[in-house]
Amino acid sequence: MKGPSFQRCLAANVYPEVPDGGWGWAVALAFFLVEVCTYGALKSLGVFLQDLMEEFGESNSRVSWVISICVFIFTFTAPLATILSNRFGHRSVVMVGGLLISLGTISSAFTRSINQMYVTIGVISGLGYCFTFLPTVTILAQYFSTRRALVTSVASSGEPFAIFAFAPALTTLKEHIGWRYCLVVLGTFQACVIGCGLLLRPIIIDPEPVEEHHESDKEQQTVYALENEQTRTSISSGGSQGSEDSGVNSLSASSSDLRTAGAEGQALVEWEVKDNEDKESSMSTPTIQVKEKDEGVLAELEAGPLQRPSPRLLDFSVLRDTTFIWYSLFGMFATLGFFAPQLYVIELSKSRGVEPGLASYMLSVMAVAEILGRLSIGVLLSRVRCRKTLLLLGCVMLLSLVLLAFAVVWEFWGLVVCCALYGYFVGTVGSIHIPMLAEEEVVGIEKMASSVGVYLFIQSFAGLAGPPLGGVLVDVTQNYGAAFLSSAVGMALSGVCLAMVGPAKAGMCQRRRPNREEDKCTEEEDKMSQDSGQPDFLDVAPEDSSLRQTVDQNSTTSETLTF
Repeated sequence: MKGPSFQRCLAANVYPEVPDGGWGWAVALAFFLVEVCTYGALKSLGVFLQDLMEEFGESNSRVSWVISICVFIFTFTAPLATILSNRFGHRSVVMVGGLLISLGTISSAFTRSINQMYVTIGVISGLGYCFTFLPTVTILAQYFSTRRALVTSVASSGEPFAIFAFAPALTTLKEHIGWRYCLVVLGTFQACVIGCGLLLRPIIIDPEPVEEHHESDKEQQTVYALENEQTRTSISSGGSQGSEDSGVNSLSASSSDLRTAGAEGQALVEWEVKDNEDKESSMSTPTIQVKEKDEGVLAELEAGPLQRPSPRLLDFSVLRDTTFIWYSLFGMFATLGFFAPQLYVIELSKSRGVEPGLASYMLSVMAVAEILGRLSIGVLLSRVRCRKTLLLLGCVMLLSLVLLAFAVVWEFWGLVVCCALYGYFVGTVGSIHIPMLAEEEVVGIEKMASSVGVYLFIQSFAGLAGPPLGGVLVDVTQNYGAAFLSSAVGMALSGVCLAMVGPAKAGMCQRRRPNREEDKCTEEEDKMSQDSGQPDFLDVAPEDSSLRQTVDQNSTTSETLTF
């Protein structure tokens, strides 16, 4: 009994439509924990920046390459995660990713140089981050439709929760046991991602069109039966009317004309009956074809409704979509402002006169505000009726202004306000920029699975350049505010690219509309030609036929006598 029950728990969930709940809540919980162990842990490593510089005798830019390489591997290998997920399933890929994350973080505690940490945290953990985050967010988007923005925003709040908890906890813990054992504790905690992978049951949407086919089949057969019954009735009435006309004609016609007209009328009736029988057979042919087609569809559904069509391992056809290209450029430049502020905000606060104990709480302020930003944007997107990309654009532009303010604020409370505003707006942008791919304004839910890998792949180049660029500026200017300036410029450029998404989408729709209208006109012309090509019931006899002329003459004579 336990065996089949366990297999049933691991099997795919089948729904007639997108459930907007159900097992999706378990997937949302898994995504929350994945956010804690990936982005949350990655952005909390800034508390070890000064310790690593002192331990290995390295500069800011050299140490920041650890985060940079990790982010680059995280996003650059997104197509690989897509391939493996399509080939082996999301569950197994996420479990392997959880193992890599834990292995990379724990092994970093035993490194003896910064170059070794490039491999442990940068490559091994970065690859694990990709294998866990990407499949989880993809399958979560498939479980929700109308609530997608809200659920994704709430589930992605695991990142700020982690920053809020990890920053002061790791700061306090490293004072007692050192930064190396802190990494061991963190890596052990990240192993819970392996359990999260078990919750990722695949989903199959089976719309169940079988009953509709049967009903349409029965209605079509009923219509054909009624038409055939009316055809037989009209033929019978036509025959009786022909005999009455022959009786009237006999008042003025000779017996030979009567016999001739009766024979010709009988031939006409027989000819019409034969023609109607041909019509009946032609009518029954589509019925049989429709029935066979429906039976074929039914057989396919009964044979394998749980068998999804095998997806392409990797689809770069989205690069032909101008809308996707602009949106990917937005994601690439926005990445410059996603990681550098969390990495340098503690050292920036110290350089502005904030006590070291209070400086670590700047990350906590960011985290609390980020939670509010993620929750509010989820509620707002589920209620607004305007284009969601416009709302995202407003958040991006405000975020670039906040990043610019970091470079000019020197007071403690000014930094607190900047951290709160930054956390709020980075929460709004960070929680929806990937799920936004599922909206029809960008690529749609059908292309979500293939486009998200390419999207993160393009992001990887900015993730590689962002933290080291900020580190170089800090080393050159001896001012941590320069790192925030570079982030502000990148975020402003991302806003320009995001503003081009709407016009690009509108241009594609305008190009598709004439083609659709031409196809519709062609279909109507074909239908009219087919309708005109069918012989009318009243014109079944040729116009130049002697039989038609004789019947017309008999009808004229009958009308004259009746008058």
